[in-house]
Amino acid sequence: MRLLSAIAREPLDRPPVWFMRQAGRYLPEYREVRSRHSFQDAVRDPAIASAITLQPWRRFDVDAAIIFSDIMTPLEGLGIDVAFTPGPTLDPMTIGEVAALDSLDSGAVDFVGEAIGLVRNHLPDDRAVIGFAGAPVTLAAYLLEGGGSKTFLQLRRAVIGDPEATSDALMSLGRSMHTYLGSQIAAGADVVMLFDSWAGMLSRDEWERFALPAARAALDGLDAPTIYFAPHGPHLLDSVAAVGADAYGVDWRLPLDEAWRRIGHDHAIQGNLDPAVLLTDPATVRSATERVLNEAAGRPGHIFNLGHGIDRATPIDNVAAMVATVKGERP
Repeated sequence: MRLLSAIAREPLDRPPVWFMRQAGRYLPEYREVRSRHSFQDAVRDPAIASAITLQPWRRFDVDAAIIFSDIMTPLEGLGIDVAFTPGPTLDPMTIGEVAALDSLDSGAVDFVGEAIGLVRNHLPDDRAVIGFAGAPVTLAAYLLEGGGSKTFLQLRRAVIGDPEATSDALMSLGRSMHTYLGSQIAAGADVVMLFDSWAGMLSRDEWERFALPAARAALDGLDAPTIYFAPHGPHLLDSVAAVGADAYGVDWRLPLDEAWRRIGHDHAIQGNLDPAVLLTDPATVRSATERVLNEAAGRPGHIFNLGHGIDRATPIDNVAAMVATVKGERP
């Protein structure tokens, strides 16, 4: 598989290409499915989830398919009710309540594994299936706030005001996400990714004390290659390799070559086209894609991706231009 070869930093004729949120609202076929099914119903139905997962591969022939799910999905296995309105909403918890959560009941979310198995059966052997989970700090941010936030003050308050309970809570979530990722690997995921979407809210010292050990706990000893991605966190890059993942995603805030240097060239790197580029035109997309490829300089270990998830307003032709450019196809 091209993705696995890149993670292992083997020489390739081109990097693998896939992109975050690639199965989603910019695709008319996805919108058609969602007109008949709610988001949560689609996630919980393996047949629907697997069909959505395969949509971008069928359209763009990308090198990997990431399972259609959400970082909040495994919270069901912790006995937590989450609604999407459209973003995630739940009853806010204290850091002590998060620390006291039971271990993950993976059977409560076995529909994710079933969907992965269906995708693996339909995807060619040379294309990778990606499973994923939310990192402990990011999950805790939502649990404490009761949903999304621009500041996640409750997480930052807990880190400062109750560090012992915060450490306990994050390590507990890390162990549960380890179980969750392991179940996805057992179901057929070739690679798993840990999304630490809000780690950048912490200072580097706070991240090293609280987020790093919990992320390591989530990824340590898994029987598949791992990718860790903490967007909004350029201040973390000098330390991020301590997570122990096999590859690291980076957002668009730094040039790819600078981000790679700070993480270390002995690690694979994933990224980092600005998703806003895909809102322009095919010629601009091709030029910007070539810039990222030039920054990678053909060094083994590059996985081409966006620096964040694709926007819902993205034109299909622009996505096709990006993928074609990575593959070396001329317009």
